[in-house]
Amino acid sequence: MFPVLFQGKNIFYSREKFKRSFGNAMKKNFLFGIVVFTLFAAVFAFLGTTIMQTNAAGNPRRVIVTFDTPVNEAAYQSLVEKGGRVVKELPLTNGVVVLLPTEAAVSDIGALSGVKRVESDIRIFALKPPSGCTPWPDCKNGGGTEPPPPPQTLEWGVDRIDSEIAWAASSSSPSSRGTGIRIAVIDTGIDKDHADLTANLKGGINFVSKGGSPWNPKPTDPSAWDDDNGHGTHVAGIISARDNSIGVVGVAPEADLYAVKVLDRNGSGYLSDVVEGIDWAVTNDMQVINMSLGTASDMQTMHDAVDAAYAAGVVVVAAAGNSGDGDGSTNNVTYPAKYESVIAVAATASDDAVPYWSSDGGEVELAAPGVDIRSTWNDGGYNTISGTSMASPHVAGVAALVLATPILAAYDANGDGGWDPTEVRAVLAAASDDLGVLGRDVFYGYGLVDAEESVTGNQANP
Repeated sequence: MFPVLFQGKNIFYSREKFKRSFGNAMKKNFLFGIVVFTLFAAVFAFLGTTIMQTNAAGNPRRVIVTFDTPVNEAAYQSLVEKGGRVVKELPLTNGVVVLLPTEAAVSDIGALSGVKRVESDIRIFALKPPSGCTPWPDCKNGGGTEPPPPPQTLEWGVDRIDSEIAWAASSSSPSSRGTGIRIAVIDTGIDKDHADLTANLKGGINFVSKGGSPWNPKPTDPSAWDDDNGHGTHVAGIISARDNSIGVVGVAPEADLYAVKVLDRNGSGYLSDVVEGIDWAVTNDMQVINMSLGTASDMQTMHDAVDAAYAAGVVVVAAAGNSGDGDGSTNNVTYPAKYESVIAVAATASDDAVPYWSSDGGEVELAAPGVDIRSTWNDGGYNTISGTSMASPHVAGVAALVLATPILAAYDANGDGGWDPTEVRAVLAAASDDLGVLGRDVFYGYGLVDAEESVTGNQANP
C-alpha cells in the first residue's frame, strides 16, 4: 500500500487497483494528456528562458575593453550593439569598463575592429597583514586607540631609516621635510578629520561606487573619500603625519597628502577603480604614488597604467606583498609591485631581519620597516599593525624628501637640474644600507632605505 495525493487528501489504494484505475484514465484521456504535457513543456521552456535571462542580468560579466586608440563614439556604439553597458572610461589606457550579459558577448566584443584586448575587471585588495583576520578582506581587523591623542613619539621605523637626521642634515633648505611634495595615497581613503593629518591633507577623490544593482551601479560620489576602513589612514600617517605635539610623526612630515579612494570599507576594489586612481594622480600632477595593495594576477591594464604614470614623471611605490615563504628560490611578489616601473618594497623588523611573510623575488628593490608599525587610524585614533603595506609608505616618504631637495649632481643623468623617477630610484638604491648577502638580493633588494644618505649623498653605511 502507498499514499496518493488526490484533492488534498491522502487516499490509500492497493497497487493493483491503482494500476487499473490509472490505465483506464490514460486510455480515456490520452489526447487530453498530450495537450496538458505540451502546455507544461511550453510553460517550463518560458520559465527556463526567463530564469536564464534574469541570471544573466543579475550577474553581468564586468570587463575592461582596451582599444588601439582613444575611445570614440563609434567604439561606444559598437559595444552597445553587442549588448554591453558602458560604465566608465579609462583614458589613461584607452579603455572602458563594460557590463556584458553573457560569455559569448565577451568573445564578440574581443572580435571587434580596433579592440586590443578584453580583461576581467578583477578585484584588488589591501594586502592582508600576516596576522590578519579570516576571510580577508570581508572581515576587518579593527583596533586603534581612541582620542584624545597621546603625546608625540618618534616611532622605531621612522627612526631606523634616519628620517629625523635627514631633516637636520638639510635644515638649510626650506623644503628639507618634504614640504610641498604631492603624494597620492591610493588606498581606502584617509580620515578627513585626523588631528595628526589635517595640516598636510590637501584633498582627495573617491572612485568607489556604493549601492545600486550589478547592472546599474550607483554613480560615485567624488567627495566621499573619507576612510571607512583604517588602512589608508595608517599608510598616510607613516608618510606624512605632522611633526606636532601629538601621536606620531611621518617620514616626510610636511609633504602634501591626497586621498585617492579606490578600495571600499572591506579593503576591496575593482582593478578599474585603481586605474582611475592612477589616472587622477597623473592628471593632477602628483609626484609620488603609494599603493599598499595588490593582486596575484598579472593584468595588462594595470601594467599599462603604472608604466604611463612612470613615463609622466611620477615615482610609483608599492608593497611587495605578504605572501612570502622564506624561500629565496620562489617568487611571490604581487602586482603592481612586480612591474619594472614600480619600486617594490619588502618589510623588515626592528632587528633588520626580513619576516618570513614578506614577499621575496627578483623584483624587490628596497626594504623598509614593516613589523609592529604604529601610525594613525580612523576616527582620530592610532593603531599598530604589520605588513609590507607599512613598509611601502616609508619609501614613499623618503622619495618625497629626495624630491624636496636640490638634485645631487652625481644623479642628474639628463642634466636638467631636476629629479625624474629614474634618478630618484638610483639615489634610493645607492644610499640604501646593504643587508643580507652582498649586493642586491631577493629579500632586501638593494637594501634598507636610508633617508639621511638619500638626501645628503653621504654614504655613511656603504
